[in-house]
Amino acid sequence: MAYTTIDKPSDYFNTKLYTGNGGTQSITGVGFAPNWSWIKNRTSAEGSGMFDTVRGVTKMLCSQNSDGESTTANSLTAFGSDGFSIGANNRVNQNSNNIVSWNWRGNSSGTSVSASGGVNGYNACTHYANQDAGFSIVKYTGRNSVLNNGQDTRVTHGLGVIPKIIIIKSLDTVQNWVVFHHYNWNGCHFNLNTDAGMNCHLYVGNNNNTTSSYFNVGNDNLANKNNDNFIAYVFAEKQGYSKFGNYKGNGNVSGTFCYLGFAAAFIMIKRTDGAADWEMYDNKRLGFNDDNPPLYANLNNAEGSNDRIDILAQGFKIRASSGNLGASGGTYIYMAFAENPFVTSTGVPATAR
Repeated sequence: MAYTTIDKPSDYFNTKLYTGNGGTQSITGVGFAPNWSWIKNRTSAEGSGMFDTVRGVTKMLCSQNSDGESTTANSLTAFGSDGFSIGANNRVNQNSNNIVSWNWRGNSSGTSVSASGGVNGYNACTHYANQDAGFSIVKYTGRNSVLNNGQDTRVTHGLGVIPKIIIIKSLDTVQNWVVFHHYNWNGCHFNLNTDAGMNCHLYVGNNNNTTSSYFNVGNDNLANKNNDNFIAYVFAEKQGYSKFGNYKGNGNVSGTFCYLGFAAAFIMIKRTDGAADWEMYDNKRLGFNDDNPPLYANLNNAEGSNDRIDILAQGFKIRASSGNLGASGGTYIYMAFAENPFVTSTGVPATAR
């Protein structure tokens, strides 16, 4: 599949801010019908809530803990053509609190694949793939009882190209989140709900064999517990829209510059070689290189108050020397989505900041 530059990234990702009212309300202005909404209270120490159209409304996952899916009646109650509706749950609608929602557009219809054979067969799954945006939501069933140690089974993702990042969670049991990043596919992963560094655990998935059709899950409960339901959020890079890279820190407040080829609308960063929190930034909460406070995927914390990165026309620059972002010699991964490409598909420079 050929990649072309996405000239309007807000057709596929958008951050929407709102104020909670402690009751019910409809949030509009996303700009599209979201298929995955990740919501975080900025004011109070409340965990996040994740919702998607594949699992259905009121089905909440929380990035900061290992719990399975919960049915929370007063959480996200409906997806709409321009946003979503919410109830009184504090994570999504605490009265007078500032709330942020990060929203991705996927595909509203899925393709089902049945399980087949034994080792190296396919897990039963349904994938909802948006090839234009390089984003797929996959729900699949674990089947590690058919595996030999070290062997994998396959889950189709529908993207038509090799993905760069895969985020997986068991819906049925208490298991850590699993994040695979192309920085090191070969059985290495991160846990979205903890500050732990990279964990190279052979039986989670020998992902150097990930292809344009499928990704692998191994003989381990984290990503393939027998008969458990799992959700996977799968991303491929798209020119002018998404980038999933890595960098090294320099231990200086005038830190590393990471070239993206676009002005970022969302950035999440994780240290790989040591314990550090997952820090998240966006272009809506307080500004660009004026003030960019973090939120955390793995913590309940309210929004921070310190400026830690600059979001620029072509990428971002680290402004912290801490272990979370810029320790000297520290290695880091990131996922980033665009507000504007630096140069459009017609070769015209986008508006710079």
